Amino acid sequence: MEKNEGSFHLPFQLPPARIELSRFSLNLQKKLYQLIAFGTLLLLWHLAAAYYNNQLVMPSPWQTCKALFFALQDLETMSNLGLTLKRVMIGLSIAIAIGVPVGFAMGYSNTVYKLIDPVIGPLRQVPIMAWVPLTIVWFGLGDGPTLFLIAMVATFPILLNTMAGVRAVPQNYYHAAGSMGAGQLSVFSRVTLPGALPDIITGLRLGLSAGWMSVI
Repeated sequence: MEKNEGSFHLPFQLPPARIELSRFSLNLQKKLYQLIAFGTLLLLWHLAAAYYNNQLVMPSPWQTCKALFFALQDLETMSNLGLTLKRVMIGLSIAIAIGVPVGFAMGYSNTVYKLIDPVIGPLRQVPIMAWVPLTIVWFGLGDGPTLFLIAMVATFPILLNTMAGVRAVPQNYYHAAGSMGAGQLSVFSRVTLPGALPDIITGLRLGLSAGWMSVI
């Protein structure tokens, strides 16, 4: 029997149908765990509401859903929600404009890291409420203090995760790109940015949640 020297078969390779079935089972299991966790939370919520028996202290899940339904139909509530979302998006944009470039610079250069890290470390430890009086003095009443606080708390996770993503790119990738004649821009766009992108996205998620919690 002649063997085809140009072909190569992986041993024990699952057929495509089995692979799709395995992925479907994993997704179904994940959804099932999420459903169990959510159902448990609702049950504990309902038991706590029944224990207190006071809608002002602990409303039941059903009462909360009804209040949410009526709130979504209130134009004033939706207008205030839109204003809050606008502030969060503007503050997050400011944080991205500051955190991503500075994070790349700190990840690339040890000199930049040594210059900026002593400033970032103490600022991160200041509680958010300690900034409130200062922001009112600096920006007055209005959107200024809110935007400053959102940008402040969202910048740090974006900056730190960007820096960590840049530093996590293996040096062998840079050596391989340099050996093939890649320039600085090509190395950045094809090596550094794709390698750091998962950490940058993680920083954006953390920054968004931190900015949303700082809305006051």
